[in-house]
Amino acid sequence: MIRVLIAEDQAMLLSALGTLLDLEDDLEVVALAKNGKEALELARTTAPDIVLTDIEMPELGGLELAERIRDEQLAGGVIIVTTFARSGYLRRALDAGARGYLLKDSPGDVLPNAIRRVHAGGRAIDPVLAEEAWSEPDPLTDREQQVLRFCAEGWSNARIAEELGLHEGTVRNYVSEAISKLDATNRVDAARIARDKGWL
Repeated sequence: MIRVLIAEDQAMLLSALGTLLDLEDDLEVVALAKNGKEALELARTTAPDIVLTDIEMPELGGLELAERIRDEQLAGGVIIVTTFARSGYLRRALDAGARGYLLKDSPGDVLPNAIRRVHAGGRAIDPVLAEEAWSEPDPLTDREQQVLRFCAEGWSNARIAEELGLHEGTVRNYVSEAISKLDATNRVDAARIARDKGWL
């Protein structure tokens, strides 16, 4: 039996996924979690083979959860199941250690087969997103992403500089470079574009 933990903050979907997988003879749902923090705690106590998780969840997001599970070696693989059909999110998920990335509107038989594939040591990635991920790489550096996240929150250059221990002029340069790379009209537009692409 392949032991599966599911993390999903929408109660109805969490229940539906659990019911769907329990219909499979070789899959056993060992735990259901309504947020990332609960999923991490349950992964430590139930020793699942596979963890299914959404990206956006309370307390601990799916990407952070995937990193923690990888670092603590709590499961054989993490599969992201999400509505975010963006290549940037896929690349970030793979960087976080996820071995699968599926969309919630995929046909019903895709998820059980993906679990089996990942459990066997393979990957299970939506093919359209996989193609997009390599055709549109993230042009931003880690520091530019960091600065844009603060811009999205409405922080001034001075406040960002203080937070990151940089000179205000250095922050201004990072912002300008990000605006240029994304062909944005201003800092807010740059943050929006990067977020829409899944790069933030």
